[in-house]
Amino acid sequence: MSDEVTRPAGEVGADVGLGHPDADLAKLFEDEALRVVAAGEQEGIPLRIIGALAFHHHCPKFGWIQAQLNRVYTDIDFAAYAKQSKPIRDLFVSLGYDEDLEINSFHAEGGRLIFNNPTSHIHVDVFMDRLDFCHPIPWKNRLEVDAFTIPLAELVLEKMQIVKINEKDIIDTIMLLREHAIATDDDDHVNSDRIAELCASEWGLWRTTSMNLEKVRDYLPHFDLTDEDRSIVAQRVEELLKAMNDRPKGTKWRLRARVGDKVKWYNVID
Repeated sequence: MSDEVTRPAGEVGADVGLGHPDADLAKLFEDEALRVVAAGEQEGIPLRIIGALAFHHHCPKFGWIQAQLNRVYTDIDFAAYAKQSKPIRDLFVSLGYDEDLEINSFHAEGGRLIFNNPTSHIHVDVFMDRLDFCHPIPWKNRLEVDAFTIPLAELVLEKMQIVKINEKDIIDTIMLLREHAIATDDDDHVNSDRIAELCASEWGLWRTTSMNLEKVRDYLPHFDLTDEDRSIVAQRVEELLKAMNDRPKGTKWRLRARVGDKVKWYNVID
């Protein structure tokens, strides 16, 4: 997820992803993301949008929450399967992108691929098999769940895995939780079973996700929402926390929980 201020996203300030929105430029990013997904589908390549554009796509009713923060797009991020690395590289070249050959050759069988469009100046990151920053968020066999983005559960975890979470990530999460109910399926719901499953497999992810969901809840009084909006988001946060806490945990998880915060539980991201 490159956030360089040289990307064509208006005037980006010190808080990357915030700036002076340009409606035409935003539409350029949105249309290009959907164009790439559609082109991938034609070739049997499931490319799914992640990041701010994915949240925007899934929140037609409450997208104003993101807009109120003056969010701007700095690049387009996709999720993909590493086994399709070569077809993905061929696809982006056919769509007019230049490869970052040094990085893409190094990550040819997984990790991350990078492309730049010399015409639109749009930068693209493609993350293979997982998002792997503070905690790994895998999407094996999950990209077919949604037609355009990673599933809603993984979108929540994309934000909640950030140990040093910032305001824009909290607000994106509030927006998504206001728009979508919690359930045990992926049918336009945030799948609490999926979140609980991943958090039950790694104490560190549970710790960070719990901590950040509490931050989302605590932030609600400080954001311009109606009482009804705050109540609904707070309730959905509690539903997720309950699902995570109720999920049975294995011996490895319980042993790590005994150590707790005395030992660092996350990867440090520069």
